[in-house]
Amino acid sequence: MRETEIEKYLTEQAGRQGGVALKFVSPGCTGVPDRIVVLPGGQVGFLELKRPGERPRKEQEYRIRQLKNLGCTAGWADTRDKVDEFLALLSCQTDPDGLLGEILEASGLI
Repeated sequence: MRETEIEKYLTEQAGRQGGVALKFVSPGCTGVPDRIVVLPGGQVGFLELKRPGERPRKEQEYRIRQLKNLGCTAGWADTRDKVDEFLALLSCQTDPDGLLGEILEASGLI
């Protein structure tokens, strides 16, 4: 499976939830995640996409960490299952116990 197939899957799944997965390009700023995902209710997250078995480059890991430190939901996915996990977590309206970060980390998304 190619990265473009996972990216297409993300855009389709976000659309099914009533959201969008916008291509993210930031001239002069390397390593930004591939997509900004916006779901109903104002849930916004950043997702780097990879082909199966591939990991983000160092600069991409840095940007994901930077976004997380700013309070954003950010991660990466190399399978459809990880895309589904990211979207499910992003669609949560609240995180009263602060478990979202723990779940993302345990699933390998961050």
